[in-house]
Amino acid sequence: MDIDPQDKALITAIEDGLPLVSNPYEAVGAMIGLSENDVIQRLETLIEEGVIRRFGIVVNHRKIGYRANAMVVWDVPDEFVSKAGRALAKLPYVSLSYQRPRHLPDWPYNLFCMIHGREKKAVEALVEEAALSANLQDIPRAVLFSGRQFKQRGAKYSQAPAKVGAHA
Repeated sequence: MDIDPQDKALITAIEDGLPLVSNPYEAVGAMIGLSENDVIQRLETLIEEGVIRRFGIVVNHRKIGYRANAMVVWDVPDEFVSKAGRALAKLPYVSLSYQRPRHLPDWPYNLFCMIHGREKKAVEALVEEAALSANLQDIPRAVLFSGRQFKQRGAKYSQAPAKVGAHA
């Protein structure tokens, strides 16, 4: 699929984040010659077509006081992993929930979720609550608290090839 030049301009305009103004889509539109409504419609289309796979906020949790950040990893039976992942994703305190392949024998975990909190004990309590809520209380898991923060940013699309889905 070829990407329209205006869509390329739109993707480039937003890849470092939306402007922190009351009408960010209007501001983006002004930068590239589109109306606010056109920006919103084009973004919806790019998301529906899979050109943009993720569109959301990147939060620096430490800057806003969340210093107890835990990746919880679970060894969920394959036939149950999708259901468990969806259950975790519905919890208001889970910011990410996704499946990854196991790397046996060293890494048996296939379901990951991220829980942020201000204090370690509070996060540990949320892990227990999440386990009960997703029916994972008897499933092997590990709770991995962050020791340091890495640079967080959204996806970079402007350096992507012009044709989406093409194989080299």
